[in-house]
Amino acid sequence: MKWTDIHDIAIALCDSRPGVDPATVNFVDLRDWVMALEGFDDDPSRCGEKILEAIQMAWLEEI
Repeated sequence: MKWTDIHDIAIALCDSRPGVDPATVNFVDLRDWVMALEGFDDDPSRCGEKILEAIQMAWLEEI
């Protein structure tokens, strides 16, 4: 997975963090959690606030 795989990341976060309200997760933790996902392989410097915001919104939609 890459940072641009927003939907896949959201699904993986739903599976790996059940019971977590995405709206309460700060971007530092969200970034760390995404980078820790199995299959995630992208450069941390390619991540920005817009990408994290999109991931958070997609995660909310998945729930």
